[in-house]
Amino acid sequence: MVMWAGLALQLSQGRDRTLSRRAARCFDLLKSTWNGSQSRKDVKFQEFTDATPEGNLILVYDESGNRMYADPASPAAFPWPSPSVAAGGDRYDDRWFESRRYRVLTRQTSIESHPLTIQVGGQLEDNRQLLARFQAGLAAATPVLLALSAFCGYLLSRRALQPVDRLISGVRSISVRDLSARLPVHPTGDELQRFAETCNDMLARLENAVSRIHRFTADASHELRSPLSFIRTISEYALQHHTLDEETREAFKDILAESMEAGALLEDMLILARADEGRLLVTLVPVDLAELLDEVCEKTQILAGSRGQTFTYSFKTVRPVSVEGDRSTLRRLFWALLDNAVKYTPDKGRIDVEVRRTEHHVVVGIRDSGVGIPKELQPRIFERFFRADPSRGQATGTGLGLAIAKWIADAHHATISLRSAPGEGTRFEVRLGCTPAG
Repeated sequence: MVMWAGLALQLSQGRDRTLSRRAARCFDLLKSTWNGSQSRKDVKFQEFTDATPEGNLILVYDESGNRMYADPASPAAFPWPSPSVAAGGDRYDDRWFESRRYRVLTRQTSIESHPLTIQVGGQLEDNRQLLARFQAGLAAATPVLLALSAFCGYLLSRRALQPVDRLISGVRSISVRDLSARLPVHPTGDELQRFAETCNDMLARLENAVSRIHRFTADASHELRSPLSFIRTISEYALQHHTLDEETREAFKDILAESMEAGALLEDMLILARADEGRLLVTLVPVDLAELLDEVCEKTQILAGSRGQTFTYSFKTVRPVSVEGDRSTLRRLFWALLDNAVKYTPDKGRIDVEVRRTEHHVVVGIRDSGVGIPKELQPRIFERFFRADPSRGQATGTGLGLAIAKWIADAHHATISLRSAPGEGTRFEVRLGCTPAG
């Protein structure tokens, strides 16, 4: 639209300049023949109109408003505007004649003190046709231009956003377990370079802070093991004496129980601290998962039986089942899940363990009829020290068992998923990679 309006304005101004030049040539002709004979004036005027495009639209009036010169071929019915105009001025008028639009210039001038009025007209049909062709061409080219502009814009945006994509990929690859990575910095001198440098400075500070926290956790856990062991030993030794009165004996039993629970907590904290620092390595070797689960489930069955719980263990695949893993940590993974099921399942409840095999995985499902986990708390269930409303059951623990289980699963490239609802129990599912069944 702007291009069309600009072209229309240029054509209109060009037509006005053409009429002005034509009026000037007519004035020069009149001036050069002013003192000549009338016949010579008529001949020269006719030659001028014949040699001028659209020359039949030229009229000259004298000071009385009478026509001095007019081409005989000029249309008699043409609607000429009034010849009156301010002295020395120009006036432009638009006229319609035979369904065509015309532009008429009226100019007042004088020769040897004799006022004259010159009117020059020109049709605008050429301008209209040119604008119509331009508009049609523009309408036809607009979709192509829009598509081309969109494609070029897409390419430019892709090129401009490539550094942003690299920064996003770099940020996503950094986790709290490995803060040593840094974002790529390209010497472009723009805001993206400063942003990447600022992020790297922040990561360095964060890495230093997290490293101090990990060192503190590991050092505190390690240093507290000795006094807790000493307290436990003293309590066990004191309980061996039969001369203790009942009140003192109960006090030592409480001390022993608390020291054992604190020792378990410190052991779990030490495991996670070592894992965070990368000092707890998992060696993956072929492990018979069936034999390992037999051992863990046998221990769980005894624990569940002490609470009157029903425990079932079904192995729906061919033995043995070989997986790449670390036996001790895998045993800890399944014990954490089974111990959690026993703790949060009420007496007389039910716990079911099912093992099945797919083409590339072995799936271990552990389902209980316990209190369940609210949907809004499920995303946080593997967080450290998080317990899903411990007031709903009589479970005790450190709050680190599931966090350790998640770390072990990640170290074995396995997955842990859960489905749960309050009052309907919980089902954990561990999916481990294995060799196809032969």
